[in-house]
Amino acid sequence: MNDDFVFLDECAPGIRWDAKYATRDNFTGKPVDGYLANRIVGTTSLCSALERVREKVRAHGFGLLLWDGYRPQRAVDCFLRWSQQPEDGRTKQRHYPNIDRAEMFERGYVAAQSGHSRGSTVDLTLYHLDTGELAAMGGDHDLMDPISHHGAQGITQPEARNRQYLRSAMETCGFRAYEREWWHYTLEDEPYPDTYFDFPVT
Repeated sequence: MNDDFVFLDECAPGIRWDAKYATRDNFTGKPVDGYLANRIVGTTSLCSALERVREKVRAHGFGLLLWDGYRPQRAVDCFLRWSQQPEDGRTKQRHYPNIDRAEMFERGYVAAQSGHSRGSTVDLTLYHLDTGELAAMGGDHDLMDPISHHGAQGITQPEARNRQYLRSAMETCGFRAYEREWWHYTLEDEPYPDTYFDFPVT
């Protein structure tokens, strides 16, 4: 692992995580190449910024749950190969109900070169500290549909408020949002803006 990368559970121990691509609980339906451990990795700059976000949302009764951070390039290549395989229907209804696999790339939900591979992008949500329950966001991680866009129609007011609160907290702490995915944020001042890493998460 690059010297400037850390395990986020060690750097920011108050943050919960569930590395979806190390499990079968993702849009491919199986563990993804390069994810050999269910842990989240990122740059030290990402970790420091997330710790600031954690402190900010804690004051309002929320915690952070991370789904993904650094993503090896080999994982992105795995997504591309998967998108070219015949449809088996296993994950379509949950993750891409209204598009075909290949359209994930055309519509900007998956990229051939992902900001995640630069080490300072994160997929995350809020949870309630008192109950441990996830905050209602009007759609799950990796739901590739307009309902996942910021400002989407068709979600409730509480769901919209939760999305906006997460966005406000992230942007205040130095992140920029991705308009098509309410859970996806990149550090504005990322240390490796032009480098796509490929070491595995082990």
